[in-house]
Amino acid sequence: MKMMMLQPLWDLLRGHSSLLLSPLFPVLFSLGGYLTCCLPYLLLDLLALRWASLRRYKLQPQSSVSWASVRSCLSLTLYNHLVFLLPITLLHGYLSPAHLPDQAPPLPRLLAQVFVCLLLFDFQSFTWHLLHHRVPWLYRTFHKVHHSSSSTWALTTEATGAMETLSLGFFSGCTPVLLGLHPLSQLGFFLLNIWLSVEDHCGYDLPWATHRLVPLHLYGGAPHHDLHHLNSSCNYAPYFTHWDRLIGTLQTR
Repeated sequence: MKMMMLQPLWDLLRGHSSLLLSPLFPVLFSLGGYLTCCLPYLLLDLLALRWASLRRYKLQPQSSVSWASVRSCLSLTLYNHLVFLLPITLLHGYLSPAHLPDQAPPLPRLLAQVFVCLLLFDFQSFTWHLLHHRVPWLYRTFHKVHHSSSSTWALTTEATGAMETLSLGFFSGCTPVLLGLHPLSQLGFFLLNIWLSVEDHCGYDLPWATHRLVPLHLYGGAPHHDLHHLNSSCNYAPYFTHWDRLIGTLQTR
């Protein structure tokens, strides 16, 4: 049963193979998935302006989102995707065409592959992030753009310079390929990674947030990353807390 559980979903997706195999698909999937994940939090930002019952979940209640900042973040995200990610994706699609196997992976294998990818991406991002905060030239040249705001909200997730966008895109794109993930596992990892990144930057400590579901404070979530934007000497890992705890940079309040 576990072997066949994902087969109907995979057959449905393979029915759109022309889209999945298109060299444009990775950029469309990334951008569409990102904006879709941002949308609920942008709606929450609008509602929180009127309702104090929602505003109490904001990590920085005094902060608000302006239309100018929305336009600025969206423009930067679109620019990075179209000018930098799209040409690289097209080149990769031409040099290494994708292949869709007939069989879906068993559900336990998919879950294990996604989890291993997430752990590895967390380590890669932690190392990259720590290095850019410890080397002033790297921070000024590449990472400073992302810290232009001390408060986080959904669209600041990809408010980054071109090199940061390419670096993190390289980690998230190459890791599943190097580990030999099934294409369905890759899609699962990409979606989860996008969602968790947006949740990290959403600016809310919601009752159902991921960090409240993972026990023993093993996962930092939005409060963890919001503290990093307030105090850039702590909380360098994007998701889990073990690396920051190991090197003494974990801060919880």
